[in-house]
Amino acid sequence: MEMRPKKNQPVAGWGNYPIATCDLFRPEKLSQLKGFERSVIPRGLGRSYGDAAINSKESVVSMERLNRFLDFDEQNGILRAEAGVTIEDVLDTFVPRGWFVPVTPGTKHVTLGGCLASDVHGKNHHCNGVFSDYVKEVTLSLANGETRRCSPTQEAKLFWATVGGMGLTGIITEITLQLIPVETGFIMVNNHATQSLEDTLKFLKDPKNDDTYSVAWIDCLAKGKKLGRGIVMNGHHAALSELSKNNQNPLKTPKIKQLSIPAKIPSMVLNATTIKLFNDFYYWINSRKKVASIQDYQTYFYPLDSILNWNHFYGKKGFVQYQFVVPANNADSAISKVLEKLANDKMFPFLAVLKRFGKQGKGHLSFPAEGILSLWIFPCKPNYLRQ
Repeated sequence: MEMRPKKNQPVAGWGNYPIATCDLFRPEKLSQLKGFERSVIPRGLGRSYGDAAINSKESVVSMERLNRFLDFDEQNGILRAEAGVTIEDVLDTFVPRGWFVPVTPGTKHVTLGGCLASDVHGKNHHCNGVFSDYVKEVTLSLANGETRRCSPTQEAKLFWATVGGMGLTGIITEITLQLIPVETGFIMVNNHATQSLEDTLKFLKDPKNDDTYSVAWIDCLAKGKKLGRGIVMNGHHAALSELSKNNQNPLKTPKIKQLSIPAKIPSMVLNATTIKLFNDFYYWINSRKKVASIQDYQTYFYPLDSILNWNHFYGKKGFVQYQFVVPANNADSAISKVLEKLANDKMFPFLAVLKRFGKQGKGHLSFPAEGILSLWIFPCKPNYLRQ
């Protein structure tokens, strides 16, 4: 059956900026990924930021219906699946069986194909690298209609060009992924409150504080010596011995309650006062956590997933996310200058996160490099905090 697109559809990333008009295809079968007469780019669930998966005045192929599990090696934890399978699909199916994804971004609403096309990193990059480190094989549908399989050892040039290549080498149709074994569905978490940016970075870079997962939230609206104060959240997959003996099903986690943000929210909700109040409360509540605690994996890895359509907070104009990495030895100076510049221009980010990165990935376009990652989210209205 011929696949016909929806013509002239508005398409955007998760930040709702920019918005482009595209012809949108939604194939039901892999056999339909052939015969495109125009420029085409694949798209997962649209959780990338910016213009990563839009193709203005051309064609976009949604992969969300190509989401079937194809094979699973229960003994070794090797999963083969179509590229439209999501992190959520994998976790819902395999955590109860004692397996977890090796690398995950901050949302589970992303496809495996999108993870490889972006070569995503997670809170464990300093220990365990990037998503592509665990991909054993990929199947691609090329522009000429040919299907090719590649891996780190078979057609390696094509594989490493596809890793982080944002779909430009062809449409990723299947992925074979190595999962990691876990004893429980919970994370042992340690929170550490810091007093300044210098304090935050010092704690983040100190090997004595290492754990499998590590991330720091920082307060960019704090002033003076408190600027850059934060909460460093370290964690690891909890062992059976770390759970309460009363937990009869350690691989079963509680269902997360979800809130929903209306499609239209007044832009005045985001202002200096509300953001400062939120930051003060978030710092206060998390700085009180003096001892290690057990969290289910969803609460630790995907806190924003409990808020449906949280991107609506930013209104119709949307938002942009900006990330950069600086070497660890001069991270204090570089990030301090960024914070000073933002403060002078009254352009404080709504969300700011720091992570420690290990060695750069092997993909030709893999983003992560060794050092400290800074992640910032800004509403698209340039003077949103000017009063």
